[in-house]
Amino acid sequence: MVSLDVVVLDDDPDFLEFVEVTLQEHGHGVRTSSTPTELIAHCEESQPDVVLLDMNMGRHTGQEVLAQIRERWPRQCVIVVTGFPSMDTMRETFKSDAFDYLAKPFSAEQLESVLAQAAEAFGLGLRPQDKLRSELGRQIRLARADRSWTLKELSEASGVSVSQLSSIERGTHLPSLDSLIQISTALDHKPSAWLAEAGF
Repeated sequence: MVSLDVVVLDDDPDFLEFVEVTLQEHGHGVRTSSTPTELIAHCEESQPDVVLLDMNMGRHTGQEVLAQIRERWPRQCVIVVTGFPSMDTMRETFKSDAFDYLAKPFSAEQLESVLAQAAEAFGLGLRPQDKLRSELGRQIRLARADRSWTLKELSEASGVSVSQLSSIERGTHLPSLDSLIQISTALDHKPSAWLAEAGF
């Protein structure tokens, strides 16, 4: 498991202490917040890998905070936490594009498991070049799937070999600039958009 930078928002000091100790024991960086203002300040200071967001905080609602996060940082990975789980809350959570949903009380193992899934899905905790390799592979794979092309068809259209395309899509190899332009031209995409998705 990679080391992640996690910001937590909850108005329960006991829960914040549990999460802080648990995350630190697993080698993660953690910053805790008891108000939405504190959370936003933490994110502005340096954007975290993951936001752990409580949904029920008295006069503040997690939905309002999640909407603010989505407006300012659309690709931020958010994991929702609630002591009052329901199907309605779960539906609202996923409609707001949260990555996952944890019902209190949960174990250290459950928290670590969902963080590991988030790290894999978002390419979190990776070096910039690893993240770039992973994200370019994902973007190329999605663009190829949109056209319903096989690797062979993309190879024929781009002039890049099937084996090279396969390793690029798996995130094993970073394409050269020439190969990237050939692939993006064949798929009618801009390489700059793919690079922006990877944070470059």
